Amino acid sequence: MPAPPPGNPPKTSLFVVAAALVDRDGRLLVQQRPDGLAMAGLWEFPGGKVETGETPEAALIRELREELTIDVDHACLAPACFASDRIGDRHLLLLLYICRKWRGNPVAHHASALRWVRPVELHALAMPPADKPLIGLLEALI
Repeated sequence: MPAPPPGNPPKTSLFVVAAALVDRDGRLLVQQRPDGLAMAGLWEFPGGKVETGETPEAALIRELREELTIDVDHACLAPACFASDRIGDRHLLLLLYICRKWRGNPVAHHASALRWVRPVELHALAMPPADKPLIGLLEALI
């Protein structure tokens, strides 16, 4: 997205966390945004908003439990990279963690579909603008 014009700062900030869940075959889990939400149909990393009073790690553990019914220990979340983007009049800061260990099998509770893909396959998926710059970093890390 283009940079905001000078003197027109974002009105609010939105802090979001996401997980690059990596399976034993080096594939990443992505989920498809359901109809009725902004950016419906796009593929994204599972996660969500950091609520007031939450640490990013606690928010991600909560979101993964709510969205996928998996349990993740704080020690299994490795900070990887971040993205910064403007969405309307808000500034989005997305913190991405890599996770290779969890309990349970991911189930799509708040997504249209789940898909395991190799990092290079992410380039061909329709993803939110904030997620796109993370692909190259994930290719290097995974």
